[in-house]
Amino acid sequence: MEIIVRAHSGLRYVVLGLLIAAIFVAYGKWNQKAEATSKVYLFALISVHVQLLLGFALYFWSPKVNFSLIKDKFYRFYSVEHLTGMLIAIVLITIGYSLAKRTLNASKHRKILIYYGVGLLLILVSIPWPFRNLGAGWY
Repeated sequence: MEIIVRAHSGLRYVVLGLLIAAIFVAYGKWNQKAEATSKVYLFALISVHVQLLLGFALYFWSPKVNFSLIKDKFYRFYSVEHLTGMLIAIVLITIGYSLAKRTLNASKHRKILIYYGVGLLLILVSIPWPFRNLGAGWY
């Protein structure tokens, strides 16, 4: 269990880094009207989905998920808020990648920029940062 927690916690920085890189690449390619797709979009998508699989494992095995104590801020965050925010973000990122993959012109980068950007914002809001006092550390 501890290995999955550490992997899920540490992989968040990989996910954040790849999403930020994908957003910067998309912005640059959109401004240049480039039509070539960057592999960083795919790597960001894969890392988000790996994070989702680790998160599902934790969701079903973690003692932090407890619906009988849903009125408590701590348990509500891990049982409902974290899961909902992350799922919406991952769905948006997946939709953005799929739409961009089907687009043949340079507007694919604009779609990546918008969907990955909104997904990144949702992820940043849904992470249990240490300053939120939810029992999580930086790693």
